[in-house]
Amino acid sequence: MRVIFLGPPGAGKGTQAQILQQRFGAKQISTGDILRENRSKGTQLGKLAESYMVSGALVPDEVIIKMIEAELQKLDGGFIMDGFPRTVAQAQAFDALLEQRRTPLDAVVLFNADRDTLFTRLTARWTNPRTGRSYNSVTNPPRVAGIDDEDGGPLVQREDDKPETVAKRLDVYENQTAPLIGYYRDTGKLVGVDALKSVDDVTRELVSKLGASERAAS
Repeated sequence: MRVIFLGPPGAGKGTQAQILQQRFGAKQISTGDILRENRSKGTQLGKLAESYMVSGALVPDEVIIKMIEAELQKLDGGFIMDGFPRTVAQAQAFDALLEQRRTPLDAVVLFNADRDTLFTRLTARWTNPRTGRSYNSVTNPPRVAGIDDEDGGPLVQREDDKPETVAKRLDVYENQTAPLIGYYRDTGKLVGVDALKSVDDVTRELVSKLGASERAAS
């Protein structure tokens, strides 16, 4: 399984990537998680990306491409790209990397959802700063408001989940990332799912459209 999850922030790509990783063994590669980890550790990549992430802007292509190339070198099976590529230039660079590895994409999944619903979802997200575990006060609330279910510590709202930053993130997607839909439609690999369905229903639709079988990661 070698797939890309494409869609606006808040559409549930990360949740579904985790589910498919557990079921089929394909590695979830989330640029957002990797960048946040580097930022929290104060690495050179994290320092470079921090100003872009806080403001909701895209991290420069050359930084992302180097990071993805390093991740591909670690793989011995399939992958689920979550949050990459975000521009046509990134997609072209990624195609070149895959061609070098002789590992073509199986599919590109477009998560369809309207902007108003996504804005509500994103501004309702709260995160455990110690583990990265996230909740949504609308769709996936913790058992006790403001408290993590697992370690009992306080949840916080990240800067990039605040209303003004969320609005900018959605603008960035619409202006810079949405052209990828046409790019991948032309390849014949684009399939769509209704991201506003329940988590289980989205998973069933994904499995059906990808033609996946259990543990079929490679």
